[in-house]
Amino acid sequence: MKEYLYNYIKEIDQLLGSNKKINDDIINNHLIKIGFFQNERLIHLLVTIFYGLLFIIFMTLGFLSYLFFIIAAILLVFLLFYIVHYFRLENGVQYLYKQYDKMIQF
Repeated sequence: MKEYLYNYIKEIDQLLGSNKKINDDIINNHLIKIGFFQNERLIHLLVTIFYGLLFIIFMTLGFLSYLFFIIAAILLVFLLFYIVHYFRLENGVQYLYKQYDKMIQF
């Protein structure tokens, strides 16, 4: 998803950098893509929250048995990767908003 998002951002940046006229079809397509990326962002937010809650639960259970700390460590790795991915996705979608603002100025 990250690759698809950043390739799309580059494509729109090239379109904005050229002196081509941006028509309503391009703007509407951009709004549709923003909607798709917002849905993706929401799903990743929910998964990140889920992993965070599981991590907290297993850390708490780790005080009962040290084996739960092992599971918590594995969940922490997944959680860190999801946080990084969500951060990139969030920044990409916010950049799409800026591109949209530039599009409607033309």
